[in-house]
Amino acid sequence: MANSKKILVTGGAGFIGSHTTKLLQEQGRDVVVLDNLSTGHVSSVSCPLIIGDLSDRGLLNKIFSDFDIDTVIHFAASVIVEESMILPGKYFENNVVNSLNLLNAMAAHGISKIIFSSSAAVYGEPHYLPIDEDHPKMPTNPYGETKLMVEKILKWYLTSHNLSSVSLRYFNASGAHSDGSLGENKAIVTHLIPRVLRVAAHQTEVLQIYGNDYSTPDGTCIRDYVHVLDLAQAHFLALEKLDKEQGCFAYNVATGKGHSVTEVVNAAVEITKKMIPIEYAIRRSGDPTSLVADASKITNELGFSPKYSDLETIIGTAWVWHQRLLQENLAKIVA
Repeated sequence: MANSKKILVTGGAGFIGSHTTKLLQEQGRDVVVLDNLSTGHVSSVSCPLIIGDLSDRGLLNKIFSDFDIDTVIHFAASVIVEESMILPGKYFENNVVNSLNLLNAMAAHGISKIIFSSSAAVYGEPHYLPIDEDHPKMPTNPYGETKLMVEKILKWYLTSHNLSSVSLRYFNASGAHSDGSLGENKAIVTHLIPRVLRVAAHQTEVLQIYGNDYSTPDGTCIRDYVHVLDLAQAHFLALEKLDKEQGCFAYNVATGKGHSVTEVVNAAVEITKKMIPIEYAIRRSGDPTSLVADASKITNELGFSPKYSDLETIIGTAWVWHQRLLQENLAKIVA
């Protein structure tokens, strides 16, 4: 049944935000997107889109005055770990200061529910595996630090403003929409699977693998990959929780199953039927050997059950999307 109240999705034109927005609309929710389009795309949005920035406090107040907003889902952020090491100020400004602008505008307009796009980067180097929500939080980069800071702010805003929140700590978001309509479309490609597919599509000559001397069965890093459609479902489940319960909650969003870089490459070769030349480079500073989540809390409390997060579906949907992007870009060149 449709809900007359609206949901504001910040960063809703981006990768995870657009998939979540589409799912919310399919579930009968009324959605408004705010995005500055620094990394998002107008073509990814099929609901009212406000082009603007969270640094614009006047715009935030206008949005909350003009629309009957009930809940905010907050994706908008700078998200490149390597860049955060070079430009920490940009990350504290975009991710912390702008989040405060949003929270203060919400408080001023009596909006009391937010779902926050957090990250496994809040944990830093794992002290034990799998990583549960109580694991020590010691970020090793400014990006992770900004996510942890906002989580801490949310705890205090529950006390001071009765603002309920769910922070979702994503592990490795990947894949694309199963109908081929949405996917990752970034100018700067940093995630493993898009990098692998660029080599499969002959856009890049060789895949650099950072380190093959880790203490894993094949010597390469292990990560927990979660399909973007399962991530979107986690946001919907979080929304349902906040509709019923007040508090400040945090959940890992993952599968609890790890795959090595070599496993990902081999699966991509099998799915794309393309050769993927590799070369080994030195380890990147701060890359943990293994990052695998304990996802039992979100399973037990919210009923989260990943349906698309097997490696074949992740890579298969991403490959379909990648080929579509290539065709669209080629059509633009020909035109």
